[in-house]
Amino acid sequence: MGAALPVQVTSGSDRAEQVRRSVASSIGEFKALRRDLHQHPELSFQEFRTAAIVAERLAQWGYEVTTGIAGTGVVGTLRRGRGERRLGIRADMDALPIQETTSLPYASENPGVMHACGHDGHTTVLLAAARYLAQEGLWDGTLHLIFQPAEEGGGGARQMIAEGLFERFPCDAVFGLHNWPCVEAGHFGCVSGPAMASVDQALITVRGKGGHGAAPQDTVDPVVASAHIITALQSVVSRNVDPLDMGVVTVGSIHGGHAANVIPESVELKITARAFKPEVRALLQRRVPEVARAQAESFGATAEVDYRLGYPAVINHDKETAFARQVALDTFGVTAVDAGFRPRTASEDFAFMLLKRPGSYVFVGNGDGASLHSPYYDFNDAILAPSASYWVRLAEQFLVTGPTESQESIA
Repeated sequence: MGAALPVQVTSGSDRAEQVRRSVASSIGEFKALRRDLHQHPELSFQEFRTAAIVAERLAQWGYEVTTGIAGTGVVGTLRRGRGERRLGIRADMDALPIQETTSLPYASENPGVMHACGHDGHTTVLLAAARYLAQEGLWDGTLHLIFQPAEEGGGGARQMIAEGLFERFPCDAVFGLHNWPCVEAGHFGCVSGPAMASVDQALITVRGKGGHGAAPQDTVDPVVASAHIITALQSVVSRNVDPLDMGVVTVGSIHGGHAANVIPESVELKITARAFKPEVRALLQRRVPEVARAQAESFGATAEVDYRLGYPAVINHDKETAFARQVALDTFGVTAVDAGFRPRTASEDFAFMLLKRPGSYVFVGNGDGASLHSPYYDFNDAILAPSASYWVRLAEQFLVTGPTESQESIA
């Protein structure tokens, strides 16, 4: 798995400028496409319209198109020359079950469904790069463009892998990109090692003995037990996790009872647990149930814990991340690359791809505006061109064979 990454050459600035100008000159039609996708969002594994648009465009530009992977996934493959390198670039396509409140002229027409994370933009960016790479790109090797369904909790990456993604479309490395609000528009961030957190969920059901609120001595109050569980869970990170590591335990939902004067039989707690390191993730998986059960028992109650593993942490590979950062520096200059970009505690199922192949997950600033997963969020069309240019330059610099006569014009 792994041809050596291509070396950087000094003539890259001229080619980078050429790519940026050419991509920007035709970005208007992709802006219209992005807004069309925003207007017609589709939930996980239901991206039929989006997938059809992707497949049609790729076929028009000469890609060999494979559909139906993980239901609605699409892979476009283009081979050029005799190069042996094989590159994968991934974009996600699905939307979220959120009611949009932006009042934009291209706001979602599907009630309760919204592109609140920018996957409409990610898909469009990769399509814009796909056309340029097919028509004007200077590269030699095999390019696999992966349009993935169901990133938002559906584990579409895991499903594509289970259906033979990397056996059918071998990749020496795979890269992905996500926009990030409140980072300057068009500025890039690269993080070696853990870049996004794992995410797991726990459903804790605290069972006691219900009764009249005026006679608590005759009951086993699951509300009081739950309150102590919530408080005790805060010690898991502060007292069990190394202070130099990251862990999050959040109780996001508590529900029990319906009346002020009735002690209920049970209370439900919903919890999210996050970590950067696998060993911290395993610690949280062990300690959250232990603490919940022990606290419940101290009040004469019981705690049933349904602990479900979600996405692992996104752990970028050092060599590929250094390459991704260098591409951004070569393409946009040092002022457009955030040297201090920090890991994010949100999660991403691109993590599954990085468990199978070396690669890196890159961030691009979306500018000021609403946060991800907000009903007010919108992808910033101003970053379509720089993001597509980035993919073009990354592909061109990865898919070269060596110091041939043509390499100076490629790189």
